[in-house]
Amino acid sequence: MKLYNSMTRKKEEFVPLEPGKVKMYSCGPTVYNYFHIGNARPFIIFDTLRRYFEYRGYDVKFVQNFTDIDDKVIKKANEEGVTYDVIADRYIKEYFVDAKGLGIHPATVHPRATETMDAIIDIVKTLIDNGHAYVAANGDVYFRTKSFPEYGKLSHQPLDELQAGARISVGEQKEDPMDFAIWKAAKPGEPSWDTPWGSKGRPGWHIECSAMVNKYLGKTIDIHSGGKDLIFPHHENEIAQSECANGCTFANYWLHNGFLTIDNEKMSKSKGNFFMVRDAAKVYGYETIRMFMLSGHYRSPINYSEESLIMAKNALTRLYTAAENLQFLLDHQTGDTMTADEQAKVQHLQQYRQKFMDAMDDDLNTADALAAIFELVREINTEVKDPACTHAFVQACFDLMMELCGVLGLVDHLEKKDIDSEVEELIAQRAAAKKAKNFAEADRIRDYLLNEKGIVIKDTRQGTQWSYKED
Repeated sequence: MKLYNSMTRKKEEFVPLEPGKVKMYSCGPTVYNYFHIGNARPFIIFDTLRRYFEYRGYDVKFVQNFTDIDDKVIKKANEEGVTYDVIADRYIKEYFVDAKGLGIHPATVHPRATETMDAIIDIVKTLIDNGHAYVAANGDVYFRTKSFPEYGKLSHQPLDELQAGARISVGEQKEDPMDFAIWKAAKPGEPSWDTPWGSKGRPGWHIECSAMVNKYLGKTIDIHSGGKDLIFPHHENEIAQSECANGCTFANYWLHNGFLTIDNEKMSKSKGNFFMVRDAAKVYGYETIRMFMLSGHYRSPINYSEESLIMAKNALTRLYTAAENLQFLLDHQTGDTMTADEQAKVQHLQQYRQKFMDAMDDDLNTADALAAIFELVREINTEVKDPACTHAFVQACFDLMMELCGVLGLVDHLEKKDIDSEVEELIAQRAAAKKAKNFAEADRIRDYLLNEKGIVIKDTRQGTQWSYKED
């Protein structure tokens, strides 16, 4: 498998630190509100990468954090007159509601910054002790950026260019404009923690991730991921403080997803195009959002629009229709042993699994992987029309389709539909009316089922197939 490494700016063969295992960290949300549609992209993309690694047999330890102590969390708490942890608890709970809807599996560990405070304080102390950080007169602790000669290696910006744009804001007591805060001295009314260097306060954002990676995955990990907007300064600063504290490479592969625009414009509250996933899901459905996010290559920009969401919904509907048709056939076909011709057809269909894997192995190309699934579906739709096909053949087709869709987290809500006795009786009455050529009565029953029960029926060679009407 090849992955595009932002550090080297090229695709590289993925070679894990330990054969058969993957240590992976992805930056999670700051929990002061519901997460927005832009946040959803990395959450979905790197959940898919984790799923694919597991599909290929890797033991994946996946860590995604919650930033639960931050200026925005504190501001929200002050506005509501509650403590920061009330806000954090609320929106962590809401994160899992939206994540479940989007088909995002829970991480192996979801650490909170406040639960990792001992590890954060330890790494800050180490940086102070080895001269890579210093305590300012006001109690803030800053990282000495120039003490790390490789600073800028991820963003590929030379230190002198970065320094040219650096400024010291009011209240900061830095030695150098490039230095950044890893610990913030306590302010009135803010939560704070005691430290061995005597500066009561709270951590900076960047140091939180370094400490959580170190605590839960170790000093060096396989993959660190997040949105492209995190490359600088967040990930750049993580590298600097982690490698200075530990004396080794922080992460071997850096993966970043491209930007998301709204109707070809940058998402902004001031422009009125700022959408929470919760609100978008009410209109299009969670799984449609996942399909949309996977329809383009993760490193490419992607444009969120009504048209693109409708296209994603239609594509998802095609997959569900194919799966439901196969499910219906499984209830009506017989034959536990495939014919020789069917065995040959199933063997032929395996090419789509290989096409799917080839796409995913090429830097997680979910767009081409989806194309392979739709090619498979088209061929299955052709091959299973014969009413004489065996149950075993239909099952093999169904299993292959669901296997590949499952890797992408799609067609997750396929359920065997139960039908009540009244509907069953009406469908039987309609069949009898058609047989007696009483088409007016057959149409009346069909229209009644649609209008009163919300059930759409379709006549096939295997019998009457039904489904609930879409909203």
